Amino acid sequence: MDVRRAAERYPGGDPAAGIESRHAFSFGPHYDPDNLRFGAMIACNEERLAPGAGFDEHPHSHTEIVTWVVEGELTHRDSTGHETRVGPGDVQRLSSAGGVRHVERNDAGSPLTFIQTWLAPLSPGGDPSYEIVHGIADSTPYAVPEAGAMLHVRRLGVGERTAVPDGAYVYVHVVRGEVRLGGEELSAGDAVRIADAEGVEAVGVSAAELLVWEMAPPAR
Repeated sequence: MDVRRAAERYPGGDPAAGIESRHAFSFGPHYDPDNLRFGAMIACNEERLAPGAGFDEHPHSHTEIVTWVVEGELTHRDSTGHETRVGPGDVQRLSSAGGVRHVERNDAGSPLTFIQTWLAPLSPGGDPSYEIVHGIADSTPYAVPEAGAMLHVRRLGVGERTAVPDGAYVYVHVVRGEVRLGGEELSAGDAVRIADAEGVEAVGVSAAELLVWEMAPPAR
């Protein structure tokens, strides 16, 4: 079990333009050959956008991009014609496949914080696709079969427990609150990477929200 604290994330973005990023994995100028991926996961970024700030149109390919809004509202536009607004509790997935371009902005009047996870697909290429699930319920799994991955959203009260899925690769990100997992106290922004997870559970120290990724081993 590998615990990564929020303060250990690599800083990025453009603070002068209202963009603050915190990267859990090797990213851009922060190259770390020992921190390139975990299972299918190649990025887990915490993004903070001031009102009116955002990422102008930019390309992606061969990546499954899953976004979870913590607070505020994200405006998404892409080259396949989708334009949506994503709020807290919504799961957004952009399958960039052979190539897609998109824009991500905070067009609202309040700050925006979101968690964005990038997953490597099992097979490259194909046609891009887009999906949004509004108001996903607690404990409802969200499958990303293109990457052999499953997202579980967990919301815990004080003292409430939840089982962490058994699996070859499990990644737990604390969105808000505090939890105890495997003897470790975790706070917002902290994450745990668990290889060969079995019999692990999380306990709410305060009201908390977790994103739990269950990932199959890479194809050989």
